[in-house]
Amino acid sequence: MASAKDASNQSDIGKMKREADGSFNRAASSFRNFIKNDGEFLPEKGRYRLYVSYACPWATRTLITRKLKGLEEIIPVIVVSPHMGQNGWPFKNADPSWQDADDDSEHPNLKHIKDLYFLADQNYGGRFTVPVLWDNKLNTIVNNESSEIIRIFNSAFNRLLPADKAAVDIYPEAHRQEIDSINEWVYETINNGVYKAGFTTSQSVYENAVYSMFKSLDRLEEMLKGGKDYLVGNILTEADIRLFVTVIRFDPVYFGHFKCNIRDIRHGYPNIHLWMRKLYWNNDAFKSNTKFDHIKVHYYWSQILVNPSRVVPVGPVPDIEPL
Repeated sequence: MASAKDASNQSDIGKMKREADGSFNRAASSFRNFIKNDGEFLPEKGRYRLYVSYACPWATRTLITRKLKGLEEIIPVIVVSPHMGQNGWPFKNADPSWQDADDDSEHPNLKHIKDLYFLADQNYGGRFTVPVLWDNKLNTIVNNESSEIIRIFNSAFNRLLPADKAAVDIYPEAHRQEIDSINEWVYETINNGVYKAGFTTSQSVYENAVYSMFKSLDRLEEMLKGGKDYLVGNILTEADIRLFVTVIRFDPVYFGHFKCNIRDIRHGYPNIHLWMRKLYWNNDAFKSNTKFDHIKVHYYWSQILVNPSRVVPVGPVPDIEPL
């Protein structure tokens, strides 16, 4: 049943609070459990469900990893509508206008992702974010931190997978130090940097975020010179996945909506642009989980503090250029 509790301060992005200096601080995720062979949450087929929005870059990390690992038959997905309004992310029964959203078949009376959080913890006081990795057996949230969910997917279910999928490793031990190092500054200045720039009400905070972001993009452009396919060790790793979900949204959304407009990707960063297009066009895990209609409608319709008119721009055309 949908919650009657007034949780609009947690769900309504229009009521988002900023710091005293006008900056945006992302709250830490609250559910941080892991699936493992000797723990409370065991790797079992059909036990878990993944709740996502195709609009959300954090959720898209988990969708890409799920497909790379061949987990589609083990962990089903429920997709919410991109129209994140006063009650947060809605299921289809709360927003029937969005045709390829889903209802929650396990909890058919739930209307929004917030109801799922309150089902797990009736006193939950954080934000109602996606992705959510849900345990049907214990009726609770296992984890809602995307960086941890992709590592769960990378290894926790290997014994249930065919050998070729079990062998896929996006966090190989030999490269973990380099992956962790890249992840740290990419998250701070790019993944989260676009939000720091887009959500602030302070000119100086905005400029600091934007200049830091483009310094990091310049650094990545140099790292990818020579037509490199991947960031680390000439193999696909989570560093590529975590960067891709931001870069693929950069020209359609962040360049204009979040004022990250010193340069766009397609004209300003040829090496990053090539790397992004090769991942999109050559690997269906990236292409099939990138839905530009969800992405553009969500940001421009939902984030009324940034775009109060809710007008969604038609460009860029095309959303992504061919190889």
